[in-house]
Amino acid sequence: MAEVILKPIGNFDLTVEAEAITPDNFAGKTAVEIGEILIWQAPAQAKLSEFFSVEGNGGSSAEDTTITIDGDVPRVKRIGQEMTAGKIIIKGSTGMHVGNTMAGGEIIVEGNAESWPGMEMKGGLLHIKGDTLDHVGCAYRGSWHGMTGGRIVIDGNAKNQVGGGISGGEIIIGGNVDNFCGIRMNGGLIVVKGNAVRTTAAEMTGGVMVVGGRIEKFSPGFEMEAVECDLKFDDIECAGEFMKFTGDYAIPQKGKGTLYVSYENNECL
Repeated sequence: MAEVILKPIGNFDLTVEAEAITPDNFAGKTAVEIGEILIWQAPAQAKLSEFFSVEGNGGSSAEDTTITIDGDVPRVKRIGQEMTAGKIIIKGSTGMHVGNTMAGGEIIVEGNAESWPGMEMKGGLLHIKGDTLDHVGCAYRGSWHGMTGGRIVIDGNAKNQVGGGISGGEIIIGGNVDNFCGIRMNGGLIVVKGNAVRTTAAEMTGGVMVVGGRIEKFSPGFEMEAVECDLKFDDIECAGEFMKFTGDYAIPQKGKGTLYVSYENNECL
């Protein structure tokens, strides 16, 4: 597999819109041609080479192309947007909208990510090894449908509205989440291994959510059905006892989803 290495060298005082950084766009191009690709900073376009040094050529196809960003780029947005194949490795933290609407391939972020990672994602793998902020795999403003396929893995914590409007795919959070996790969820799977604050799975009409820690303020529209042990969803395992709820019954005349909540950490329910 061919590798293109980008090293940050430019002025990032203003954020950079870098949706052009994908294996799809780099495939078949030389290092010089990649450096000529235009990206946006505020109201002006500039060459990629003004912000990154470029080493290596793209592969014969997106599938045969790996992009390695060697350093922190917290003010670079939309890396990997709409990618369909190949691989991106970010050796540091990254900005907003990483992996937006991606349909295939793999993105690995070795640090943290800003808000909106994997927005309306359709396929592939987005793995953030640190923490992230709001709207993981979420629907965009004004849209009802979030992530529809693929897998998002956050090793650390996430903030608000994880998986808002998710209808397919999988989100696995290794740490804690804040408010509105899984709001308007209508399909797919969300697993939170840590704690959640409030309005978890509110307005849920389908899909499955698992919370392995404590829910601080439980949503009132759920009914308990059973206690189940050691859940497994394909290769995702959730050990322990879980209370099984269905809901959200606050949404009349619509389908219902399933919410599993750790029995040990939520005995007061």
